[in-house]
Amino acid sequence: MRRHRPQSIERVSAPIFLTALLLACSPASAQSPEEPPSIEGLDQLRQFLDATQTLQADFYQELLGPDGEVIELASGALSIKRPGRFLWRYTEPVEQVVIADGTNLWIYDVELEQATVTLLEDVAAASPAMLLSGEAALDEEFDVIESFEADDVRWVRLAPKAEASDFRQIVIGFRGEILSQLWLLDSLDQRTSIELVDLEVNLDLADTLFDFQPPSGVDVIGDAG
Repeated sequence: MRRHRPQSIERVSAPIFLTALLLACSPASAQSPEEPPSIEGLDQLRQFLDATQTLQADFYQELLGPDGEVIELASGALSIKRPGRFLWRYTEPVEQVVIADGTNLWIYDVELEQATVTLLEDVAAASPAMLLSGEAALDEEFDVIESFEADDVRWVRLAPKAEASDFRQIVIGFRGEILSQLWLLDSLDQRTSIELVDLEVNLDLADTLFDFQPPSGVDVIGDAG
């Protein structure tokens, strides 16, 4: 499995996680297919979502600009427990924690000693994290554009139904039976790729893994539910 060595291109003002949580891109240019979506690809995605209650993986993330320039590289680990719990822990290029406890969404920047909290119900539903954590229903929040195979990966391309969404598409890739990649395209034509490594599903994950208590001295913005 190819592994990136993350390096900081520059520290951006917006939290890194927003790319993974709310934005989107595709491995091929977005075009409306002339044929209906592949039943095989769509069925595989549905079966994965139905059968998966928890998952854990390491991830490697790239954010590219409209011209293909690398804006940021990042890496970390994620854990998800349906419904409504997920943890994205970024270790490079800066340490950040994004955690949903079923009620609240916390974003904690370790270096800045700052945490923000938002009610999970106020977060955009049509996003990768919300889909994988069961907070977003596939048929209610997304249109399935197409399914195709490339480089031994079966892809399913989705578009959010909400017109006010910050992103245009999500593309989910399976290598065999394993969820392996997420590609995202945002409204500014910025592209994000997330490669999942050492994925494990349906482990026994305690709810307490997704609890968050701001450390002493951390500035908290917002009110927890």
